[in-house]
Amino acid sequence: MIISNIANIMIKYFEGDIKRINHALKVHSFAKIIGELEQVSKDDLFILEISAILHDIGIKVSEQKYNSSNGKYQEIEGPPVAKELLGNLHLNSSIVDRVCYLIGNHHSYDKIDSVDFQILVEADFLVNIYEDEIPKDNIAVIEEKIFRTSSGKELLESIYM
Repeated sequence: MIISNIANIMIKYFEGDIKRINHALKVHSFAKIIGELEQVSKDDLFILEISAILHDIGIKVSEQKYNSSNGKYQEIEGPPVAKELLGNLHLNSSIVDRVCYLIGNHHSYDKIDSVDFQILVEADFLVNIYEDEIPKDNIAVIEEKIFRTSSGKELLESIYM
């Protein structure tokens, strides 16, 4: 129920921005699939799902403040927005802190430090490859450089290769 509440909060926050809402929901779906297939712990899956739903939450402020949706601005602006949106849900502070860390670094692939982070990045790539119309030649490079989970690799290959 709490995941659905967070998704609803995100949808209301993006108020009619169908592209951003759909992106977040697709990333969440892939993150949940990979997380469950990789048999991550219940706690890690919970953090992963929240992070996937909110991973681009800083984009709105980034566009207002910097006139840009660049990932580095999203990483700066996302955590404070996420913290505010999650504030009334009475989540453990360690959960909120981890979610904010993932949101604040999800374009910094050299900072991947755990399975939740890895899966979030893979799920985001699974969606971005389609949305950004990344050429097929680049997909093998992305797989080699980014993908680490067997489930993420299998999905990537089934969908795109």
